[in-house]
Amino acid sequence: MFGWEFPPHIAGGLGTACYGMTKGLAANDVDVLFVMPSASGDEDQSAVRIINASDVSVDSSSASVDEFLGKVRFVQIGTNMIPYVDPQNFTEMVEEERRMQQKGFRVQYGQKYKFSGKYGANLMEEVARYAMVGATIAMQYKDEIDVIHTHDWLTYLAGIGAKQLTGKPLVVHVHATSFDRASDDNIDTRVYELEKRGMEMADKVIAVSELTRNIVINKYGISPDKVVAVHNAVDFSGRESLTVERNVRDKVVTFLGRVTYQKGPEYFIEAAAKVLKRCNNVRFVMAGSGDMLNRCIRHVARLGISDRFHFTGFLRGKEVQKMFALSDVYVMPSISEPFGISPLEAMQTNVPSIISKQSGCAEILSYALKVDFWDIDALSDAIYGLLNYPAISRLAARCGYEEVNSLKWSNAAYKIRKIYESVI
Repeated sequence: MFGWEFPPHIAGGLGTACYGMTKGLAANDVDVLFVMPSASGDEDQSAVRIINASDVSVDSSSASVDEFLGKVRFVQIGTNMIPYVDPQNFTEMVEEERRMQQKGFRVQYGQKYKFSGKYGANLMEEVARYAMVGATIAMQYKDEIDVIHTHDWLTYLAGIGAKQLTGKPLVVHVHATSFDRASDDNIDTRVYELEKRGMEMADKVIAVSELTRNIVINKYGISPDKVVAVHNAVDFSGRESLTVERNVRDKVVTFLGRVTYQKGPEYFIEAAAKVLKRCNNVRFVMAGSGDMLNRCIRHVARLGISDRFHFTGFLRGKEVQKMFALSDVYVMPSISEPFGISPLEAMQTNVPSIISKQSGCAEILSYALKVDFWDIDALSDAIYGLLNYPAISRLAARCGYEEVNSLKWSNAAYKIRKIYESVI
């Protein structure tokens, strides 16, 4: 299994999902070798064996770099956007760049590459090198593995290389697509091509919801017979019940997630302003970080609600649990959410939740309130109702708690095991 992150070092829901999934697979008698770019050594390996790609040298898959690149039909990810040159000079410059890239890989051949494992400026380079190292690892464990499983576009090239070198079947797991991260007009075409290539090369594609399955079929042209929806779950084992001091009498409404276009933070702010016109015993919290954070801070200031609005920055681990324990209502107004684990975490902490109808988890949650992400009036009404009508709030909290605790990773992993068996 190729992943990009694993608890306790995570930047989002992908690592959390991989952790729960591998534990569920272990409960279904599946042994998992989990490859990640940069392991720290403190990951929980009770149900999985972690291989640190930064410890592996690219030296066992073929006799030369040229042969290696030929075998995996390697895609060098980059842009040849060179302005103000004529066609002949452009061709020469591109060819020189190609030679330099080939030389760069030759330098690395037989050596280890230290991955950051982050989502930084050189992400595309890390994805490319991860493919080389990943294929090498697959060859080393060729006799032990039955199937290759990759998570999201960051790992698809590694999975493709591993499949072509070992001949083992490939399962691609789609947790999010380019169309979830941006509007149709603004998607990153490089990422889209990697996603499409991974899905086309896969023997089966697992989508985290029917919503995502439809995107895979309609936006990427993948055969419906090849795409299976398996909903995520949440792993609540090892969680302690927290007792927290409120220090405020006001009710607390929380947005927790990446502060990006996909998550709809500005709809949360607009709804907050509407609620505050009707009651003033409430505070709103935006917990998370992202490229829209400064814009959201300015938006709050423009609406004149800064004294009732709090920004916490990125929270992790116990901080997340504490934030839920402090909350009276949780809101996830995502524009496009393939699944969305945070509402399940909130409901498991007895926090009534409001989610957008455009989220995958809306397919399986009956006791979360659902609104269209763009409907500010409906969202503000739902928040107001949960804050001011205790009977509704208690019902949503009690039934929501029971509902999410029935969503087990072992059940999702059983479906995944059946998919493995079908491709083997």
